[in-house]
Amino acid sequence: MKTYKVGYLVGSLAKGSINRLLSKALTRLAPPGLALVEIPIRDLPLYSYDYDADYPPVARAFKQAIADVDAVLFVTPEYNRSIPGALKNAIDWASRPWGKNSFARKPSGVIGTSPGAIGTAVAQQQLRGVLCFCNSPLMNTMEAYIQFKPGLIAEDGTVSDESTAEFLSNYMKELHLFIERVLTVLPREG
Repeated sequence: MKTYKVGYLVGSLAKGSINRLLSKALTRLAPPGLALVEIPIRDLPLYSYDYDADYPPVARAFKQAIADVDAVLFVTPEYNRSIPGALKNAIDWASRPWGKNSFARKPSGVIGTSPGAIGTAVAQQQLRGVLCFCNSPLMNTMEAYIQFKPGLIAEDGTVSDESTAEFLSNYMKELHLFIERVLTVLPREG
């Protein structure tokens, strides 16, 4: 069985991010056909097209990290009913300069957690719109809006609630199948 490398971006820069905990849980629950690796966004400067002629090393490394994976998983909080600025900034770096969009034809999934009852539904919807513009095939058959409660996910990624663990495991299985389908139809170039 082929193993697909999935780069994940955590939309929060906070050290104690509950979305970082969620990413640990997803890594633990991923099926054998997926290998998850974080693509950090913390050190990216604010994007400006002034950089398009010569990206700084951190942005070149970021774009290369996306090029090196088969798919991207966005693990995002919701800030003020939208995606965090740091995540949007990372997407801007990866999708520019014009004609060098790192997300084009790269399968992606979106998930997030929040203490609120609707999880990160509004942020995810906005993120999906951005990714559609970036020509990233999106997994839409299984949406995941996780309401976070204290103790739900331990520091090592263990999920304490059995039904949530089962749901997240199924989400990762669906992501695996989605990536496989997309890359069968749209194989990676190069």
